[in-house]
Amino acid sequence: MRRLTLRQLVVFEAVARHLSFSKAAEELHLSQPGVSMQVRQIESFVGLPLTEQVGKKIFLTEAGRNVQHAAINISAQLSDLGNALARLKGAEEGQLNVAVTSTVNAVATGILAGFRGRYPKVSIHLEVSNRAEVLGLLATNRIDLAIMGQVPDGLGLEATQFMDNPLVVIAPVDHPWVGRSNIPIAELANESFLVREDGSGTQGAMERFFSARELKIHKSMQMNSNEAIKMAVQAGLGLGIISEQTLEMELMLKRLAVLSVEGFPIMRHWFIVHRSDKLLSPVASAFKTYLLAESATLEP
Repeated sequence: MRRLTLRQLVVFEAVARHLSFSKAAEELHLSQPGVSMQVRQIESFVGLPLTEQVGKKIFLTEAGRNVQHAAINISAQLSDLGNALARLKGAEEGQLNVAVTSTVNAVATGILAGFRGRYPKVSIHLEVSNRAEVLGLLATNRIDLAIMGQVPDGLGLEATQFMDNPLVVIAPVDHPWVGRSNIPIAELANESFLVREDGSGTQGAMERFFSARELKIHKSMQMNSNEAIKMAVQAGLGLGIISEQTLEMELMLKRLAVLSVEGFPIMRHWFIVHRSDKLLSPVASAFKTYLLAESATLEP
């Protein structure tokens, strides 16, 4: 075991997470043969196979799962060590690793720009992903903080609410409902809706809202981004339900309209999130403090 290197564990963790040698190679900017060689070297040290291939799919063996667990723990401990050492240097410089869900990206960009103006020597690494991927980044301790909607209980995460996130019904500007007030919610059953993908926080909030009112809507198409939904709504393919905070440009240019529908907006919230056991670096702590202090000025 003493012959194992940190580099080999990093490579295997990526293979185990993706269950793909090619995706791990792409993430780590290595060749696929190079990744395979690192995994084979670990297997020679361990004396057991770490992966097995069934058809075209790769699976972890029991030994592979044990090595993956150890790799994640070692990575987390090294990250905490780095943060502890960084605390001795202060918050004026260092790196902030943050992930945001795609819906909050527009808001997060402004927040990060303000923080960068206050701490110009800080290097910021930003990941923009869907909700499931952001939760995965938190679980594997690959980021310091996340900005996202409400997180599930039981994941060992600390989430602090900082901003309202109203969801609204959008339509093309020539839709006959534009200009109407307090449209009865039952009328939505007659329309087609463009919705976010399964697992999206926006879709989950929408499903709970309509289920509580025993209303079934027609979902004509699923899309994995707000931008795709906005473009499809502009094209007249249906109505959409998205965050009002993503609509500033479209409303200003009169490309989309927000409908006045009974029961809307659906009020959700943004949270800043990190692992409960995470030892935040001075930079991460400074960013969290900055965001919470500035949040009142960010409200729509």
